[in-house]
Amino acid sequence: MHATPLQSFPMTKLPRLILASASPRRSELLRNAAIPFEVQPAHVPEERASHETPTEYAQRLAREKALTILARNPDALVLGADTIVVVDEQVLEKPVNATDAARMLRLLSGRAHEVTTGVCLARSGSEGQPVADVRSSTTQVIFSPLNEDDIRFYISTGEPMDKAGAYGIQGIAAQWIPKVNGDYSNVVGLPVQLVISMIKDAARE
Repeated sequence: MHATPLQSFPMTKLPRLILASASPRRSELLRNAAIPFEVQPAHVPEERASHETPTEYAQRLAREKALTILARNPDALVLGADTIVVVDEQVLEKPVNATDAARMLRLLSGRAHEVTTGVCLARSGSEGQPVADVRSSTTQVIFSPLNEDDIRFYISTGEPMDKAGAYGIQGIAAQWIPKVNGDYSNVVGLPVQLVISMIKDAARE
């Protein structure tokens, strides 16, 4: 029998884990890693400040999501995450409509871009003040050239519409992604190995 990633840390050392996200992809990644959790989505405004780098933006949103849910569940360990797609320092979030999705796919076509996920693991400290461990993971993704028929077809499937950058690497778009440099799970929406490392660090404290 293979050990689960957190088997070396008795669960009695860890409070219940809450995922502050409604993303089915993040939930699936945690389940596949045998990490027990519950879901409480956090709805925070997603608007990048003018002074923020893409990584700072993703980390801030992850932190705000985690702290929002921690305030309602001070006895829990809360995991917040935010994934963004970046090309030429331009942040591509979820498309607002089909035209916006087509614009994003044209930007990604035939070149490399970066996917960054900000991750925050938040808990209550000894005096009740929130303690937030904030990190991030970045992966480079290579896209094959897309023609207009490819773009129209892909948008017609509906898959791009709820995903940052207007594509899902684990779905139909996989046929146009010949190479990934870095953590694949990060592109799906959650860098699992980083999360496991953060949970283990929390258990040691």
